[in-house]
Amino acid sequence: MPRAVALIPARAGSERVPGKNVRPLAGYPLLAYSIAAARESGLFERVVVSTDSEEIASIATRYGAEVPALRPAEMATATSPDIEWVRHMLGVLRERGREYEIFALLRATSPFRGAATIRRAWDLFIRQDPPADSIRAVELCREHPGKMWVLDGNLMRPLLKQVTGEVPTHSRQYKSLPEVYVQNSSIEIAWTRITGDGEIAGERVMPFFTDPEEGFTIDYEDDWAHAERLAASGAATLPHVGEPAAGARG
Repeated sequence: MPRAVALIPARAGSERVPGKNVRPLAGYPLLAYSIAAARESGLFERVVVSTDSEEIASIATRYGAEVPALRPAEMATATSPDIEWVRHMLGVLRERGREYEIFALLRATSPFRGAATIRRAWDLFIRQDPPADSIRAVELCREHPGKMWVLDGNLMRPLLKQVTGEVPTHSRQYKSLPEVYVQNSSIEIAWTRITGDGEIAGERVMPFFTDPEEGFTIDYEDDWAHAERLAASGAATLPHVGEPAAGARG
């Protein structure tokens, strides 16, 4: 089996949901669920958290992840591309003699994505022939881009280019429009070789279709409230988180 590492991003500067990566959900820090799912999957030699925060690093290690180095501040802004911190962490690991063929991005914002989901995505990716560069979680979009607009001065224009002589996409029923899928934060798996080209997806990207719960992403405060309801009602299952290691620090 290819050598693989799980990478969990958890920067401190979340703006829409402040402190979300370590905010308690059903009794545990949000981050703990992605760590638990990665460990339970049995696919990864290491489960590594990339963070710019000593506090988050300490919590990550308490729940069984490694934090080999803190992320540089310039790679932890609201506009920093993922390729920067991925390259940084893979480089840190390489310097310590840890080379991996595959990396998986397991974002803390998808707490209901469990070990079974990770293994399902892994199996699809590994068995693809010819090989894909990556596999990425997607779901059917609810708000179709054919009905979206871009501001243009005092007016606006359709986001998508319209075909002359056809009914505009914004004036058509959803069912008559082509299916469009939107990525969610559940899981991404890729060959580390593509990072050399400044990519975390590559050119050949496989779809991984998630159900509503495993693809659920916490991006806003109302998402957090919904996650609490899902967890409390049992409508969605969180990964099992064991007791944290006493006294462990990042």
